[in-house]
Amino acid sequence: MDHAEIFLSVRTLVEYAFSSGSLEPGFRSGAAMAEGTRIHQHIQKQYKEGDRKEVYLKAEIPYEELLFIIDGRCDGLLAGEDGRLIVEEIKSIAGPLDSATEGKEVHWAQALMYAYMIVMDKELPSIEVKLTYVLRGSDEQHSLYRTAGREELEAFASETVARYAPFAKLKVRHKARREESIRSLDFPFRDYRQGQRHFAAAVYKTTVEGVNLFAQAPTGIGKTMSTLFPAVKALGEGVVAGIFYLTAKTVTRFAAQEAVLLLLAGGLHLHAITLTAKEKACFREEGLCGKEGCPYAEGYYDRVNAALLDMLEHETLMTQEIIAAYARRHEVCPFEFSLDAAYACDMVICDYNYIYDPRISLKRLPEERKKKTVLLVDEAHNLVDRGREMFSASLTKAPFLNLQRQYKTVNPKLGAAAKAVNAFFIALRKSCNEDGEGHWAEYPEELPQLLEAFAAEAELELSSPSSALITPAGDGEDGLLDTYYAVQGMLRTIKTYDERYVTYAEVRRGDVFLKLFNLDPSHLLQQMAKGFRSQILFSATLSPMSYYRDMIGAAEEDYSLRVASPFHKEQWEVSVLPVSTRYRDRADSLIPLSDALRGMVARKGNYLVFFPSYAYLQNVFEVFTDKYPEITTLVQGSGMGEQAREEFLASFRPDNPQTLLGFAVLGGIFSEGVDLPGDRLNGVMIVGVGLPQVGLERNLLRGYFGSQGKNGFDYAYVYPGMCKVQQAGGRLIRSESDSGIIVLADDRFLQQPYAGLLPEEWRDYLIRT
Repeated sequence: MDHAEIFLSVRTLVEYAFSSGSLEPGFRSGAAMAEGTRIHQHIQKQYKEGDRKEVYLKAEIPYEELLFIIDGRCDGLLAGEDGRLIVEEIKSIAGPLDSATEGKEVHWAQALMYAYMIVMDKELPSIEVKLTYVLRGSDEQHSLYRTAGREELEAFASETVARYAPFAKLKVRHKARREESIRSLDFPFRDYRQGQRHFAAAVYKTTVEGVNLFAQAPTGIGKTMSTLFPAVKALGEGVVAGIFYLTAKTVTRFAAQEAVLLLLAGGLHLHAITLTAKEKACFREEGLCGKEGCPYAEGYYDRVNAALLDMLEHETLMTQEIIAAYARRHEVCPFEFSLDAAYACDMVICDYNYIYDPRISLKRLPEERKKKTVLLVDEAHNLVDRGREMFSASLTKAPFLNLQRQYKTVNPKLGAAAKAVNAFFIALRKSCNEDGEGHWAEYPEELPQLLEAFAAEAELELSSPSSALITPAGDGEDGLLDTYYAVQGMLRTIKTYDERYVTYAEVRRGDVFLKLFNLDPSHLLQQMAKGFRSQILFSATLSPMSYYRDMIGAAEEDYSLRVASPFHKEQWEVSVLPVSTRYRDRADSLIPLSDALRGMVARKGNYLVFFPSYAYLQNVFEVFTDKYPEITTLVQGSGMGEQAREEFLASFRPDNPQTLLGFAVLGGIFSEGVDLPGDRLNGVMIVGVGLPQVGLERNLLRGYFGSQGKNGFDYAYVYPGMCKVQQAGGRLIRSESDSGIIVLADDRFLQQPYAGLLPEEWRDYLIRT
């Protein structure tokens, strides 16, 4: 009988089989990984002639109907004085070395598995096993030794794979059922919409070839299913091993979940999971994360395997609610549980951050799995500004002054380190101009050393807090933990700083703000996506295509696709109100806009109007409601929670007894990713061409792209602005039966380049009129 092959790294196997104990507290050293690498290299430099480092090992271990194929690299394979071999495993620890007198079971397990592989390969009767612990921040070390015979190691290897076997068998059963279901899976709708089949075919071709696709497909074509269905088909054929559906907003995550549910209803068997931010997933309303005060963190690793088996055996689509239910049942942290489950799932629905942000990305994803994973990037136009945000870093002066005062006596070294950074900011303030601004092509030369010294002292304090601290250094904005993470972010950004960055400072209400600002995220977006099989980057607003290919980082071999709208031009009634909405003219525009809104809502129905700012919105709202009190209105509030958002959208009912006019912000939560089909929305007015507010950052972008031979104003202002316009207008027509009014309120819509950036179906209508 053929054995089902299970490919695993040594570390993955032993961590599943032998990890135990609790989740560590919320603080994790950002330098731990780099320090661990340094420690390994330091010890390996001491090896004698004949000793070998990073030795690749591989073994096959049959177990019942399974064949485990295990590989990994041992830290050291040393020649003993008596000619016997010694296998060494090196681990770095933060605590005192006397805490490692016996060694952790999972660390011994890793060393013993390597020992087994060497003994079997070289047919040795026994081998010496060395487990070396090194204290982080020093070269102090402590080694433990054990001699292991061949029979003992064979029994150990058999026991280890036996512990993993229930999970492996579940995966084998799931894979067989998944592949059978995909073979018979049909497209979930009776017919493809116009252009949808072509789009799906392009996604499949791109995935098979292992390149990227930039696709502009109009709102309403069914982009989610057009990308997901061919990706699932490629999964069933073995071309793809995993799918990440990446979103910028919660509402598009729900759309992905609904698409998965449609496929599941059609017979698909798939493990899909939605990852939710930690603060939303956490069961605790207050308090620090850690085993001391949280029953879901204490003993987490003793219970998580049973929780995973339970959930994966009984669920397919694992939403936040389902994850929470299993986490409560097994008393495990819901956030960490969702991350552990994600590595076992076929499809992960999550925010861009989990792939592109170096601070958050799923670092345990094996390279072999990455090579066969496709990224479906929804609303990909958002990736430009999100990329800049991920790769930039900022600090302010105030937290360092506060920490200097807090730790001056209880931890003088930390107080002095904070004082040195505070002094740097004082000098920085003096280097700004009369307007309190300054910008430079390089980061300050002295900054890395100051921040590294602060981070080192902060790590020590966070690991062993000062009991005599009078004013607690909490985890708020000025607290030690948040400041430490901000410093680590700055140090990380310094390592990627190149000609695509600029440094700027601003004096803000007495504080000093410093930012290493990423101007062009394309290179780093490429680096973070490197190793994945394909990226399918799609949106209704990837126009102009050359701009988005440039800013996201397209390679020459990557494809571009523009899908024509499946809807008829007659479904839109588009007009331009030639009023000036420029900042200096806004007071004069209030009455013309109010009157135009009254004209738009003359026909009973549901309408939305989008403004470039809350202040402008409020000004028009006051004039409109005073002049036309008979019209029912609704206003988007600042900082609305999820419930308030849902209530706002629920008001747009198809059976509304009276006309409803909603006031919202262009580029806000209701202008993108919101689906109001049929009579839930009958008309939209877009006030202004969406240009971002003039400011230092946008002007720095303008100057940078101008120096690159591009149109700096278009790159910094026009393209991002018109993207928001197209997104807002895209809320209107969602199906073949929809129709409605679009009013473009700004005289610039009749001028270039704005008129040329309007969707073709709008533009053609305007030409006819």
